[in-house]
Amino acid sequence: MGRRYVDQLRDGESLDDIYLVTDKQLRMNRNGIPFIQMELRDRTGGIPARLFNAGEHVFRTFDNGDYVQCEGKAQLYQGGMQVVLDRLERVDPHKVLPSDFLAQSEQDVPKLYERLRGHLHRLANPHLKALAECFLMDDQFVRGFTTAPAGVKLHHAYIGGLLEHSVVMMDLAERIAPFYPGADKDLVIVGLFLHDIGKTRELTYENAFGYSDEGQLLGHITMGVEMLTEKLKQVPDLTGEPFPRELVVRLKHLILSHHGTHEFGSPKVPMTPEAMLVHSIDMMDTKMHMILREIKEDRHSPSAWTPYNHTLGRRLYKGGANGDLLGGGGETYD
Repeated sequence: MGRRYVDQLRDGESLDDIYLVTDKQLRMNRNGIPFIQMELRDRTGGIPARLFNAGEHVFRTFDNGDYVQCEGKAQLYQGGMQVVLDRLERVDPHKVLPSDFLAQSEQDVPKLYERLRGHLHRLANPHLKALAECFLMDDQFVRGFTTAPAGVKLHHAYIGGLLEHSVVMMDLAERIAPFYPGADKDLVIVGLFLHDIGKTRELTYENAFGYSDEGQLLGHITMGVEMLTEKLKQVPDLTGEPFPRELVVRLKHLILSHHGTHEFGSPKVPMTPEAMLVHSIDMMDTKMHMILREIKEDRHSPSAWTPYNHTLGRRLYKGGANGDLLGGGGETYD
């Protein structure tokens, strides 16, 4: 019998399989009895899990990013699935296939990369085109950019997620930009390519998704500006002339402002048409990905609504059993 993936677990089902541990915490219940809370992950997603009556001695036997053999039962709790564990034991990482545990993009990564190259090769501005080429010639950067997730949990949290997120946004920009001729489309395209490049260094994604020490201390926005500055020094070797100073400032502003508001960690708010477009397209793709994922992952629940999502600040309506907004039992209006 093959392994049971997270998205296959059903209420009341027993499990005895290997999963990847993240977000482990030692907590106390209201009676002061310790228990371990964690998330179990595989390539299909994650599920919260608890091991009750387990203290410091058990907590120290495994770490985040370890593979563990788990025995327990899946159960529905407050509208979502969780696992209550009876026991767990750390597993030698050489005995597992990493591809079973790291989520992968459902899209063809080589084809996504060709779409990315197509967007960048069509740039009309010679300075921006040369800058893009400096990144594409860097094999180490390309490996990271085509492998990294776009996030640890919130959106595009899978291998190839950063590339997928970036290419979809560039596709959107090609369609949206003609409606706003006052915005420089080349700048928008390059801004969407660059806005999250710092995540190739901020995040770790070999055995489990997490943050590097540098990533925790600096964050991807700061790291992205540093990476841009490094590459800008190489552009004159291709063009034979200095990179325009104003263009440098505009590019840095696109990275620094893409989160939109100070509340969401943006050092600057968008102050150019291109920055507003980069932020808006980024927000649209991020939120739509989260919403569609929530609905998809809750497809087996009998409820017409997903569980409350704290990040989105809402539940999502999936539709009535027969596509009837009122489920067939509501009042109608003429």
